[in-house]
Amino acid sequence: MGNVKDLKISPMILYHLNEFKNAAMWPAHLWSEANHLFLQILPFEDTPFTRLISASNEIVERTTRVYTKPAFNIQFNKNDAGKSIQVEEKIIREKPFCTLKQFIRKQNNNVIGKEEPTVLIVPPLSGHFATLLRDTVATMVVHHNVFVMDWHDARLVSLKHGAFDIETYVDYLLEFMTNLGSDIHVMAVCQPAVPVLMAVSILADRGDINQPKSMILMGGPIDTRINPGKVDKFAKEHDIGWFKRNIITKIPAYYPGAGRQVCPGFIMLNGFMSLNYERHKEANFNLFLNLVRGDMEHTESHKKFYDEYRSVMDLPAEYFLESISTIFQERALPKGKMYWRGQNINPKAIQRTALMTVEGELDDISPIGQTFVVHKLCSSLSKNLKYHHCQAGVGHYGIFNGHRWRTEIYPKVKLFISENNK
Repeated sequence: MGNVKDLKISPMILYHLNEFKNAAMWPAHLWSEANHLFLQILPFEDTPFTRLISASNEIVERTTRVYTKPAFNIQFNKNDAGKSIQVEEKIIREKPFCTLKQFIRKQNNNVIGKEEPTVLIVPPLSGHFATLLRDTVATMVVHHNVFVMDWHDARLVSLKHGAFDIETYVDYLLEFMTNLGSDIHVMAVCQPAVPVLMAVSILADRGDINQPKSMILMGGPIDTRINPGKVDKFAKEHDIGWFKRNIITKIPAYYPGAGRQVCPGFIMLNGFMSLNYERHKEANFNLFLNLVRGDMEHTESHKKFYDEYRSVMDLPAEYFLESISTIFQERALPKGKMYWRGQNINPKAIQRTALMTVEGELDDISPIGQTFVVHKLCSSLSKNLKYHHCQAGVGHYGIFNGHRWRTEIYPKVKLFISENNK
């Protein structure tokens, strides 16, 4: 979104142009890979000139690469005693738009930690794959039984599976939470704070025995009227018709999801990048400088983040448009006007599920206050079941990724889960 102007060409043509761009740049990508192999086998001395050539080649390779869905690839970790833990992924349930995965811990091929708290992590469905939360999962899995909702790229979902909107999203949550039982804690990172709050409210309204023990909402747009950021302002400045005309397109015939209306991932990535354009430009220039200097520590850190950040997927159009209209334009949930299958969503019904909110001081996607407001909405929940943490010095991604997440935020999340796991 960001500073995107009203497009002058059909988004359908734009999708094909993006595919054409990828195909046209592929020879350059193959050439850069060949150059990389050539530079590796020749006995060049390590000089500023040879590093300059190598750095230029790597920038070309990364610029022309088509980034595909990454793997979680969390095979090993270490517990508090420094002992190695094996981590295996297991598919628990597959739905057309999502797979529920479990991350199983083993030592010496024996499953461990079954008695520890179970956590369902709900990643955002906003253009990036669930693997954006790899650091979140890798950190949580040391002390918890972790389940993750792994979203599917809409371009790969056949039209025969129907539409996917916010109500379907909540259907998935209710099914997974019910199957996992009441002894779980649910963590929503960013956008899913809204559907997770909806699902927990529904279970509470029913008096369902499968209400989770706690929910952790991290940097979510519960009420975008509060301290509106760039995303909120952009959504308010354009009516829903603008998004339909300029963003929504159909998947081309050569994909499994042919004919499905989507918000293309490359458009979402353009929006993400434009929110902090200067920062991303500087980061790319610094990558080049670090490659020339031979600074591999900062180089690997950059590549690890941007390999994930540039991997995007298409979103179902129904879900994308409904999110824009109900969350960012109508602000339906905090106004008491959000519905699921005809049922009004009532957060006041929540009395048993403990609540933790996490915000970042520098978050420009879900700025301070937009998540914390849920404490007011859950007015029937006693104060001893509520906890809030605002992390100084971090933006949106720092809430769930990086050093501050691992050393300052996670210990508080871990303690909160432990205290409410009775």
